[in-house]
Amino acid sequence: MSKAQEWLDCLQRNGYRITDPRRVVVEIMAESSRALTPLNVYESGHQRYPKLGLVTVYRTLEKLEELNLIQRVHQPSGCQAFVTAFQGHQHLLVCSGCGRVEFFEGEEEGIERLIQKISQRSGYRIGEHWLQLFGECRECQRQNSPKLA
Repeated sequence: MSKAQEWLDCLQRNGYRITDPRRVVVEIMAESSRALTPLNVYESGHQRYPKLGLVTVYRTLEKLEELNLIQRVHQPSGCQAFVTAFQGHQHLLVCSGCGRVEFFEGEEEGIERLIQKISQRSGYRIGEHWLQLFGECRECQRQNSPKLA
């Protein structure tokens, strides 16, 4: 069973009707390996289903987020985007060029040491953390590297 079908089944189990526009939004999000803004989803979805409305995109993304199927990503530009939710304790690498998203485990020794230092300095008892790193993926670096003549 595809990820999109699993998500549609989850929506249906939770009382949401499966309409054609909602199906398109779910398929786009489930198939994506990039952080997508609602406008990205709308533009892509509108090509597949011309009657798709922006309100439907926002409502469907909201429902998917409520069901923990996707999660919000905050970008340096301030524009919110969404990615497939990850399992366990992972963090994000987000390409600022193409929006590609990769996950990495969050239990690396260096991150834990940093959190302990911050806790000691601030006096906070830190219970949770989530890290997002932004940069250029290898593909974008290749495309943006200066060409030698």
